[in-house]
Amino acid sequence: MIAFSHAGTPLLVALTGVLLDRWLGEPRRWHPLVGFGRLADAAERLLWRGAPGHPVGSRLRGLAAWLLVVVPCVALAAWFANPVLDALLLWLALGGKSLGEHARAVAAPLAAGDLANLEIARAQVGMIVSRDTTQLDADGVATAAVESVLENGNDAVFGALFWFFVAGGAGALLFRLANTLDAMWGYRDARRVYFGWAAARIDDVLNYVPARLTALTYALLGDARSAFACWREQAYSWASPNAGPVMAAGAGALKVGLGGTAIYHGCVEERPRLGTGAPPTAADIGRAMTLVERGQWLWLGLFLVWSVAHA
Repeated sequence: MIAFSHAGTPLLVALTGVLLDRWLGEPRRWHPLVGFGRLADAAERLLWRGAPGHPVGSRLRGLAAWLLVVVPCVALAAWFANPVLDALLLWLALGGKSLGEHARAVAAPLAAGDLANLEIARAQVGMIVSRDTTQLDADGVATAAVESVLENGNDAVFGALFWFFVAGGAGALLFRLANTLDAMWGYRDARRVYFGWAAARIDDVLNYVPARLTALTYALLGDARSAFACWREQAYSWASPNAGPVMAAGAGALKVGLGGTAIYHGCVEERPRLGTGAPPTAADIGRAMTLVERGQWLWLGLFLVWSVAHA
């Protein structure tokens, strides 16, 4: 009985963090990541030396900036680790409720099917993707939304859970901070093509296992045969080594077609096709969120089994 209670503690902490996210969502005010973003901006101003900079020197400066802002935060979280702090850190690392709110804000007006609501859907999907959404038709809006839900299912839910299971609240914090810096510094533009190299590569490393477990989760909870076939045949064609498996398996699980033409920062980009079948509709946005939400509970159930077996 004592062994089970001890083994069940991490599960209860994880469950508390998940329920806090589902109940409260991301803090509307005083979000710690806002302060972290300011700290990251200060580190960039301190260490950045022009665009694009020296290929080696700028990479080293970017790595130094990453270490400067991430290591102290994670070290403090590990030093003061306790169940309450770990639950709070997992809550702050998760973004499942926020993802669902954004997805529904796109799906509801898109389902109405008229031009005025299409404009609303375009604006809403523009809040969760980096592409130009002003000229998207209904299929384009639904495609952008489903792609965002599937990819952010890994970034906002499963990646944080994986690193919590590995290293507690400090692990969840490490993943979220690394993911935030990748979003801030990881773009391959002239300013950060070298400086952001470390942030992008570290995020790739931390995401490698979670992304493939996320793809497996989508496959098991959707059309498994289609998902595994798309993962095997299409994932390698996607530019991101981690987003490829996630989105290919997710598209296959939903049996929809993703990818195609998109406009990023004024440039037209032809992306590889993923999945199978017709482009997604408004209803498929909800189906994608269902994959994420059911997957979250599946992971907690498997963690329970592991905890009992480990005890």
